Amino acid sequence: MSLLPYEDFQRRADAVCARIATACRRAGRDPAGVELLAVTKTHPAAAAAYAARYGLRGVGENRVQEGVEKRAQVEAVLRWELIGHLQSNKAGVAAEHFDRIQTVDSAKLLTQLDRAAAARGRPLPILLQVNAGDDPAKFGVAVADAPRLLETALGQNHLRVEGLMTIAPLSPDSAVAERAFARLRETRDLLAAQFQVPLAELSMGMSGDLDAAVAAGSTLVRVGSALFGDRP
Repeated sequence: MSLLPYEDFQRRADAVCARIATACRRAGRDPAGVELLAVTKTHPAAAAAYAARYGLRGVGENRVQEGVEKRAQVEAVLRWELIGHLQSNKAGVAAEHFDRIQTVDSAKLLTQLDRAAAARGRPLPILLQVNAGDDPAKFGVAVADAPRLLETALGQNHLRVEGLMTIAPLSPDSAVAERAFARLRETRDLLAAQFQVPLAELSMGMSGDLDAAVAAGSTLVRVGSALFGDRP
C-alpha cells in the first residue's frame, strides 16, 4: 500500500481543519469543541504515524484485524477507535486492542463487550450507533429503539457510554445528511435528559458532509479521503 508524502498530508489536514473552523464560526461554535479523527482504513500503518506527527489524538479503523496489525507497528501514542461494524464474535479482540468502540448497536454486542472489558480489568468506552437516517444500507439501532439500547448499556458494569454515532445516508441531496445529523443531536438530547447522563460525544460527519455535521453539533468528524486521498 502506498501513501502520499507527509507534506501533502499536512496540507490536506490544514485544509480540513480550516473547513472545521469555518463551519464552527458559521454555527457560533468553538472549533476546539470538534475533534478530527483520521480514518486510516486500507492505508499503511504510516498513515497513523502521520496523524500523530500532525498532532491528532486519534485514528479510526473499520476492521478489527487491520487495526490490530497497524497498532502493533506504530510507536506513537494515539487513541485507536473502531468505527466499522463489529460482529459479536470479534468483541473480545476489539475490546483488547481498541480504546473505544463507536459502532455498538445491539444488546448482544453490549454483553460481549462488557464481558471482554471485565476480563481486561478496565472500563471500555463506547458509542452507540444510531441509524438516524433510516438507511437500510447502514448499521445502527433505529431511533425508536435507542432508549432501550442505552438502558441496557448503562446496566453493564464495565462499559462507559460516551455518546452516539451515526453515518448519514449517501445522497446527492445535502439536506438528507443535514436531517440525519439533526436527528442524532435531538435523539442525544432526549436520551441525556431521560437517563440523566451527559452523552457528550456526537460522532458524525465524514469528508463529504462534515460541514453539515459540525453545524448540527458534531464533536468528532471521521475523515479519511480528504486527508489521505482515495483509498487503495
